[in-house]
Amino acid sequence: MVAKKDLPSTLQRSDEHAQAIYGDTLESAEEQYGDGERAHRTAFAALKHSYEKVGDHWDPKDEKGPSDEGAAQSGPGPHPTKGGVDANATKQHLLQVARELDVHGRSRMTKDELVEAIGRANDRATRAARGR
Repeated sequence: MVAKKDLPSTLQRSDEHAQAIYGDTLESAEEQYGDGERAHRTAFAALKHSYEKVGDHWDPKDEKGPSDEGAAQSGPGPHPTKGGVDANATKQHLLQVARELDVHGRSRMTKDELVEAIGRANDRATRAARGR
């Protein structure tokens, strides 16, 4: 298992199950692909099937599955994702997450705008938690 201190900071602030999913997948991916970006992307892809990024940590999703079109794709090549935001969630769920993150103007946003705003709020919260 990957040591907690070696996990990305957002996972250090997440529950043990999220840490285990990431760590176990990372170890397996490193055996297959070597230590590098591909192994970490694989570990995050596995995590995103059960967790979504909320602020500076990962919370369990209500329903397992890919978070967005990029997460649903596999194999080599670019697969742009939404950075851990569950873009496949309902608009009501996204509004709830936006409320938790104090996203201003959320009630007037479309679903796509909510996903982008939550992503920006997540990035701000992560930078703040890291002291940047």
